[in-house]
Amino acid sequence: MATACGAALALSSAPCHASFLSGEAIDTAANVLAWVVLVIVPVIGIALFWMVHVLPEKLAHRRHHPQIDAIKTLCLLSLVFGGLLWPLAWLWAFVRPAGYRMAYGTDKHDDYFVEMGRRAQAGELGSDELRALHEELEAVARRGGLGPAHREARGRVAAQLDGTSSTPAAPARGGSS
Repeated sequence: MATACGAALALSSAPCHASFLSGEAIDTAANVLAWVVLVIVPVIGIALFWMVHVLPEKLAHRRHHPQIDAIKTLCLLSLVFGGLLWPLAWLWAFVRPAGYRMAYGTDKHDDYFVEMGRRAQAGELGSDELRALHEELEAVARRGGLGPAHREARGRVAAQLDGTSSTPAAPARGGSS
């Protein structure tokens, strides 16, 4: 009985096809798939490879890493060497150099001070942030590491501190040290 039922099912089944498409539709689908695989997939792959390789640079910039230029260079070298240096750039972006603060008085990139000076001038910083920024800039000044950007930020922060203090504004400081 079981063999007779199986034989009846086998004889009554519809013909099988390897694809749901037939004729020209198969050729068209194969051409489209070939173009996708040969053109679009490599472009997307290269874009993703590039985006992953600039992540350490973006992270270092967001964290105001003092050695952002070196991390940026390592990211570019990693692109040249097929990604072998990328883990080093990733780790470097997370780690602050141990002796950098002792040597330079700060562990932030110069761009941080420029940005914070502009924010101070615009009045976007609270009094505690202003004081902390002023103290950090004074520490850099004591070490003799004030560049033009630091001096400008220091002047902006000092002007805001003088303007927000409860005492009358102090006279303008002479020189640009």
